[in-house]
Amino acid sequence: MQPIEICAWCPEWPTQFAVKAKLIRSVLDAHAMRIDHIGSTAIRGLAAKPIIDIQISVADLQSVEVLRERMTAIGYVWRPSNADLTKRYFREAPGNERTHVHVRGRGSWSEQWSLLFRDYMRAHAQEHAPYAELKRALAARYQNDRVALHRGQVRTLWTIIHRADRWAAQTGWQPGPSDA
Repeated sequence: MQPIEICAWCPEWPTQFAVKAKLIRSVLDAHAMRIDHIGSTAIRGLAAKPIIDIQISVADLQSVEVLRERMTAIGYVWRPSNADLTKRYFREAPGNERTHVHVRGRGSWSEQWSLLFRDYMRAHAQEHAPYAELKRALAARYQNDRVALHRGQVRTLWTIIHRADRWAAQTGWQPGPSDA
């Protein structure tokens, strides 16, 4: 396992997402109601692990067979042992560029959380430095322990999402159009 790395934001990340999303859209078509770039690589200027996070929104998480078949055909690996029951999960094939694909129910709380967090952070650049500083400190402390790194971020993530929720209520935030 490679040590956790937090990199300065890379202007190539949106292009990397777009290439992956176009291929996914071509095989999933209407099965994917939305395909969105989420996570820190989707937030211009925010330091991140160099992993493209993609969220695919579907009508029904129980009907994952079609997605599994089609995503496997384009080189993604189904991860059936995912502990988060609010989503289904794929990863890149060994040797390919790091990619996490999160499949979530359209309109679900977990789908909306990812979109709200992304949009709030895009609109509030002043949030970037403290969050990046925390991620770098945690990566230095837990170089090979992704679970511990995530646990170390939880309190901050909830603090940010509370501010994002207030912002959403004040602005009438709604998710924009799908990214792909």
